[in-house]
Amino acid sequence: MKEFGGFPSGRLEFTPVPNVFFSALLDDITDIAELKTILHVMAALYRKKGYPRYVSFADLVNNVDLMRGLQGAEESLRDSLKKAVERGAIISVSVSDGSSGEVYFLNDDAGRRAVAKINAGELKLPGMKTVAQVPVQAEVPPDIFTLYEQNIGMLTPMIADELRDAEKIYPPDWIRDAIKESVLHNKRNIKYINKILENWSVEGRGDGTYQRDSQETGPDRFVKGKYGHMVRR
Repeated sequence: MKEFGGFPSGRLEFTPVPNVFFSALLDDITDIAELKTILHVMAALYRKKGYPRYVSFADLVNNVDLMRGLQGAEESLRDSLKKAVERGAIISVSVSDGSSGEVYFLNDDAGRRAVAKINAGELKLPGMKTVAQVPVQAEVPPDIFTLYEQNIGMLTPMIADELRDAEKIYPPDWIRDAIKESVLHNKRNIKYINKILENWSVEGRGDGTYQRDSQETGPDRFVKGKYGHMVRR
């Protein structure tokens, strides 16, 4: 292993990396080539000017530092980009610029909006023609019982009853999101999931919705429900 001589003295340039990269992505990336590629894509996008910010496959092939890290193998770069796209770290759009290829965006709000406009024909990339995208049927989210078993643990009859009770009080997307929150905080149990739902119903969610706003049967159902003692008029 070649020893690093340390960062030079004087003023250094820095490349921002979103905090969520460390909390939600880094631990799941086991392929060092994919990790190098994602970081180099972030750095390249940060240096880009104008709108929208994207990098092409050709840009990345010409990135000397990246290709040296991948031993100069274009196939390794293609494989790493494919994994990064499948993971959801970056978004790709197929284009034709004299030679077929892909351009890549960071999977953030700006990147998603740009890709949506490109696919809708509302935004053109200079010198490139977007290849028509084949519509993909939206995937049906798993039911809460399947989601619990996949992410939390064995679904016992008592836990199934608790989930059914929660279904009578909370919208399904709340329960799914509460399960995801419990996984994120490594609190994989039904008590923590119920506590999340109770807190959201009292304090509101980050999207500004409250339980009483999400039900069509009015506030009385919420007050009279299993967790009605948590609600104040």
